[in-house]
Order: sequence, then structure tokens, then C-alpha cells
Amino acid sequence: MPKNRNTFSSLAAWRRRALSRAVHRGWRWVQESGAVTAEHPGRLRFGRIGAGTRLAFPQGTVFGESWIELGSHCVIGEQVTLTAGLMPDLDLGSEPILTLGDGVVLGRGSHVVADTTVTIGPDTYCGPYVYITSTNHSYDDPHEPVGRQWPRMEPVAIGPGCWIGTGAVILPGATLGRNVVVAAGAVVRGEVPDHAVVAGAPARVVRSWDPEKGWQPPLRTPAPVPIPSGVTPEQLLALAEPGETPGPSGD
Repeated sequence: MPKNRNTFSSLAAWRRRALSRAVHRGWRWVQESGAVTAEHPGRLRFGRIGAGTRLAFPQGTVFGESWIELGSHCVIGEQVTLTAGLMPDLDLGSEPILTLGDGVVLGRGSHVVADTTVTIGPDTYCGPYVYITSTNHSYDDPHEPVGRQWPRMEPVAIGPGCWIGTGAVILPGATLGRNVVVAAGAVVRGEVPDHAVVAGAPARVVRSWDPEKGWQPPLRTPAPVPIPSGVTPEQLLALAEPGETPGPSGD
């Protein structure tokens, strides 16, 4: 191959690498600048947004934010929908419609649609693409298109400390207790007691906590080993390396 062709090929590769780095740096800047926080709410005017809460950019559909209250240290992933009311620009009264407690996490692409009250308790974690809604289509009239019939609305309440797996759906009227685990893809309706694991569509309780017997049926995997006091994040990463067993002192 002629020398000038090699030079041209090397220059083109360098340009591609430089362009790629520039695009990634630019996108990181856009993500940082477009994130919504209490200090930098952008165009959104929530009824409340607590300290340390962050809505990642790009945001999903957000409207009725005057009736949405977000606690402190919430993490809202990219493309998450948060809506209060059937449509924008409605007067929904003096009380909040959608409330997130402190430390709530909503994974990427999740939807929380609150046409009537939806409450998510503190320290509840949702995986990506979770759908929580207080509204369902009605189909009472067999002659009218379902989408044109007035929907039914029922409040939704999710207790503190819950874990809601990827792709789960929480239907109108659902009430979840404390520390409930919802399996990925489950469709939840009705009442779920504290310390229960639900799975399926419709979801049913597949495991629950008994104060005397513990988890029933018993867990099939041993409990995680507690992290020793004094272990640094760097030492935890080193645990992933074969043969590494760092102690609190790093020995």
C-alpha cells in the first residue's frame, strides 16, 4: 500500500476517535445541564422537590407538576413519566396527587400516572420500565370504543422499603405494605401485606415473613455475608478478583 494511503487512513482513524470523544463529552455535558434538581428545576415547577433529588436527562412526559411532591434524595432515571391529572393544565385542587417519599428510586423508562392519588413510600426502589397507575380503561358499553369510555380511578399506595422489579405493573386500587417485593413482570392489584413476595399476572403471594418461623417457604439461598466494618470501596472491588480476600486493614 502506498505510504500516502497509510497516512490518510491513520488520519481518518484519528479524526473518528477525536469526533467520538467529542460527542461523548458533549452528551455528558447535555445530561448534566438537563438534569432537574431543587437548585436547577428548569421549566418544571414541582409542588416540592427535596434536597439531593435528581431527575436524569432526558426526562419523560411530566405534567401537573404543581401537584407532584418529590422527597429528598430521590433518583429518577432517564425517560421517566410523572403525571398528575388526566391532562395538562387542569386545576386539581389544593392537595398533592402524586407523592414520592425520601429516597425513592424510579428506574429508566418507568411511568407513574396519577389521575387520583398515588403515594410511594420512602426507600422504595423500582427497576426499569415499571408502570404504576391509578387509572384503568372501562369497557362497560360493548358498543362504544374502549378508549372513548370514561376511565375508572382508584388510589394507589405503596409502602416504604419496597422493591418493584423490572416491567412490573401496579394497577389502580393496589395497596402494598412495608418491604414488599414485586417480581419482574408481575401485575399487582388489591392488597399486599407487609413483608411479602408477589409474582405472576395477576400477582399472588409466593413467600411471606412469619415472626416465629421466618420466611415461608424458606429461602433457597444463604443470607448475604455482612460487609465487615472498615472495608473500603476499593477493597470491595478487589473482592471480585480471584484469590483476593482483603480484610479491614487491607492485608
